Amino acid sequence: MELFEAEWVAIILIRNGKILTMAGTVLEPGCVLITGDKIAKVAKSIEPEDDGATVIDAEGLWVIPGMIDAHSHIGILEEKKGLEGDDCNEATEPVTPYLKAIDAINPMDPAFHNAIRAGITSVMAGPGSSNVVGGQFAFIKTHGRRIEDMAVLEPAAMKVAFGENPKTSYGGKNLMPSTRMTIGAMLREELAGAKRYQRKKQAALDAGEAFEEDVRQECWLPVLERQIPLKAHVHRTDDILTAIRIAKAFGLRLTLDHCTEGHLIAGEIKESGFPAIVGPSLASRNKIEVQYMEFKTSGVLHKAGVRVAITTDHPVSLIQSLPLCAGLAAKEGLGIGEALKAVTINAAAICGVAGRLGSIEEGKDADIAIFDGNPVQTLTNCLYTIIDGEVVYRAGD
Repeated sequence: MELFEAEWVAIILIRNGKILTMAGTVLEPGCVLITGDKIAKVAKSIEPEDDGATVIDAEGLWVIPGMIDAHSHIGILEEKKGLEGDDCNEATEPVTPYLKAIDAINPMDPAFHNAIRAGITSVMAGPGSSNVVGGQFAFIKTHGRRIEDMAVLEPAAMKVAFGENPKTSYGGKNLMPSTRMTIGAMLREELAGAKRYQRKKQAALDAGEAFEEDVRQECWLPVLERQIPLKAHVHRTDDILTAIRIAKAFGLRLTLDHCTEGHLIAGEIKESGFPAIVGPSLASRNKIEVQYMEFKTSGVLHKAGVRVAITTDHPVSLIQSLPLCAGLAAKEGLGIGEALKAVTINAAAICGVAGRLGSIEEGKDADIAIFDGNPVQTLTNCLYTIIDGEVVYRAGD
C-alpha cells in the first residue's frame, strides 16, 4: 500500500496549430505537449496519453513562444500611481550598483495583466537611466504575486547610462556628472575599484584568510566574471561607442539598450560583437538624443549582422504595444520572421535565458502564446497565454 499518492501534474495538448518554434522549424499543422511547467514534446502529430489532458484546438491559429520585452520598467514605475508608484530612479547619488530591482518591482502593477493579454510572458525589468550606474535588473515572468516566484534570473544585468539623462539629473543640481567626460570617468573609476576588490577577495581566498565582503562591491563580481552584462542606456552614436570602448577595456559583456542611432554605425556595432535592444521607437522624439529615431534601425542592424531585440521601454511605450513595435520594424526592413525572433529567441539570448525561454523546444519552460493570426499585425488577437504550463489568459474569460 502506497502511503502517498503521486503528485498530480497538469497536461496540456495544443493541436493542429501553426507552430513557429523559433528554433528553425515551422510545423503546420503541428502539436505541442506540455507536462507540468515544461514542454514535453513538439511534433506534427501527438495523441494524448492521459484522459485528463486539457486539449486546445489551434486549427488556423499561430502558436509561438511567449514574447519577451528585453528592457522595461514594469512594476518599478507603476501605472496609475504617480509619485508613490515611481521607484525607478534613485536620483540622489549617481553611482548605485547595489540597488536591486526586485526590492521595488510590484507584481500588482496592472501593466503585468496587459502584458499577459498581449502574449508577453517575461520581461527584463529594472532601474531607469538617471544614474551613471543605476542598479541590478531582474528577468522575470509576467504572472505571479511574489517576485521570488516570478524571477528567472536575478541579478540579470547591471544598468549603466550615458548621455543626456545622467547629465540633466545631476548637472542641474551643480553635481557630477554634468558632462559626457564625467560619465565615462565615473564609470571607469567604479569598475577599477570593483576590479581591485575582486583581486583582494581572491587573494584572501587563495591564502585561506578571512575576508569581509562589501555589499557595494560584491554586486560587481557577476559583471566582472561575465556572468551578467552591463545594460547600457545609449541613444547617440558617441554614447554607443563610449559604452563599447569601456566594456572592451574591462573585458565585460554589454547590451546596447535603445541604440537609437545604431543604424548610423551598424558596421561598428557589428564589429564590437555586442547585441542591440532597440526602442522605444513608438515614443515621441522628445529630446535631442532621439532626433534620428526610426523603425528602420532594427532592420539595418540585423542586415549588418547584429543580434537585435525590440523593446517598448515600458511605460515610455506601453508594454502591450510590443507586437505592434515588432510589426512596424518588420515593415521598415526587419521582416516578419526576424521581427518575431526579436521578441522571442533573440530577446531570450540577449537576456541570458535562452536555455529556458524564447523557443518551443522539448525541456524548455512552457511559456506559449496563441494568436488568431500573425502576432505582429495590428488586428491580430491573443487568444491564449500560457506561463509555466498554466493557462493564465484565455480570450473571453
